[in-house]
Amino acid sequence: MSATTNIPAHALERLKGLRGEGHPGGIFTSDFSVNEFLLVRKAGFEPVGLCVGSCIYHVGVQYGNWNKNEEMTVLSQAMYHARELAMSRMREEAADMGADGVVGVRLTVKRQEWDGNVLEFVAIGTGVVHAVGHAAFKGPKGQPFTSDLSGQDFWVLLQAGYRPLEMVMGSCVYHVAHRGLFKTLGQTGQNVELTNFSQALYDAREIAMERMQAEAIAAQAEGVVGMQLHEGSHAWQPHIIEFFAVGTAVTPIGAELAASTIPDPQLVLSVNG
Repeated sequence: MSATTNIPAHALERLKGLRGEGHPGGIFTSDFSVNEFLLVRKAGFEPVGLCVGSCIYHVGVQYGNWNKNEEMTVLSQAMYHARELAMSRMREEAADMGADGVVGVRLTVKRQEWDGNVLEFVAIGTGVVHAVGHAAFKGPKGQPFTSDLSGQDFWVLLQAGYRPLEMVMGSCVYHVAHRGLFKTLGQTGQNVELTNFSQALYDAREIAMERMQAEAIAAQAEGVVGMQLHEGSHAWQPHIIEFFAVGTAVTPIGAELAASTIPDPQLVLSVNG
């Protein structure tokens, strides 16, 4: 689909006002902190504008077997597809503003109050362009790269000789089997592992991580950094839970990377107690 298909008219008007080639009088917008802004500039990139992608999605209905651990494939597919729609629209905005990539991407899910089966998926980050226009920083298939790394981590990554390719993710919505009445009564007051629960959550996490790993392999990445594993029920029925794995796939900037190019780690002391 073309950018104009998914980007609202007001968003296109907003993009026209951003700073860019042939429009030096425009401004940039970003959600960077001051430190992030300066470090991204130091890394050789210029912020262009805030990129947003949104998707309101009706999640279908699926019922699980009461006493069986199993993936809810209808829900898994819905959650993945909706996130991908939001991400693709954010990338469309980045491409339309001429950005090489998007840094500091946040991907959120919010249930809408008017319908328990309606969720809003939002992807938002700052589009950046390399100061000397290096096309080598683009992501797979020449699209803008996407990364959920902070401005600081983005700078450190580039200093180490690596670059982000794209955010990779994996989702698994899983039904956790209920415990039988007699088994529950028989274990009352005991210290005992609930093996059906352990196996279900273990399996669901592994499926989510395996799918994220498969996306990284497809992107020809060397690895994934900043990986996070989220879980949530999104107001579904009890015993249904989603595991969502997400991170930034990276690859070396050059054909060879000398270990001496990786900067020494800096000691950081937290003052937050």
